[in-house]
Amino acid sequence: QVQFVESGGGSVQPGGSLRLSCAVSGSIFSILAMGWYRQAPGKQRELVASINRGGSTNYTDSVKGRFTISRENAKNMIFLQMNSLKPEDTAVYYCNNAQMGYLEAWGQGTLVTVSS
Repeated sequence: QVQFVESGGGSVQPGGSLRLSCAVSGSIFSILAMGWYRQAPGKQRELVASINRGGSTNYTDSVKGRFTISRENAKNMIFLQMNSLKPEDTAVYYCNNAQMGYLEAWGQGTLVTVSS
């Protein structure tokens, strides 16, 4: 069983920045890659960034060059640095296994609102 606690969301103006954090606990040894997902109102949840054990990263096209995923293995923490935020980035952000066939129970997520 793996648990996730996301934090760091908030309200920012377009062009602003936020840094999200995810604390991971439990049996994490089987997780090959961690991901940040988001779910905007009325839309399906999507994977926006992932990082594997070796530190290799992947991003969905809409956030490339603006978001950076990182991890601190010693503390079982995953981060998402979000810069140049746009209104379309507004969503609840979650962390979980980046392999969708191996998803764990979802945490409560953290809300990001980008609005002027």
